[in-house]
Amino acid sequence: MTRMLIVGPPGSGKGTQAEVIARHFGIMAISTGEIFRTNVREATPLGAEARNYLDNGDLVPDRLTNAMVRDRLDRADVQSGFLLDGYPRTTAQIAELDSILAATGQQLTAVIQLTADDRELVARMLNRARDQGRSDDTEEVFRRRLRLYRNETQAVVSVYSQRGLVVPVDGSGDPSKVGDRAIAAAEAALAGKTV
Repeated sequence: MTRMLIVGPPGSGKGTQAEVIARHFGIMAISTGEIFRTNVREATPLGAEARNYLDNGDLVPDRLTNAMVRDRLDRADVQSGFLLDGYPRTTAQIAELDSILAATGQQLTAVIQLTADDRELVARMLNRARDQGRSDDTEEVFRRRLRLYRNETQAVVSVYSQRGLVVPVDGSGDPSKVGDRAIAAAEAALAGKTV
């Protein structure tokens, strides 16, 4: 069973590439950002609480995020595997994910890390804000997210690097070429693992 994460700074193409990679491996792509937006749009209690954090460019607190992810990973459509996009973002969330997986005797098989320079990231996010009309993608909010990513989320990469799970992928340039690179890197990483 293939259980992967995709990590990278905001605007690195995680959502786009998660769909491509998940389709290739025949597993579900699970975006915590989409889970948040769905809860906000549907005005669920968790969504109402998460909205303030999202609109300010802050990370949604672990207790809210963990509850949503635990619920999502309990569903039948992920029993054959998944690719998580946007979780875990902190070392505390790594511990929670470890606990969720251990409860069913599972573990991660790979962590795909997308990279791109800041100029490309800013341009992508501003284009997305314009195209999708997303209130959470102003330049000020985006720069705050980059700072938060560097301050907190990079620790996630460090933990998974120590576990030998990180598969680095250049996320710059044409999305279809990035997808090809990501699939090739993931296949190479998974070839030596029991899945």
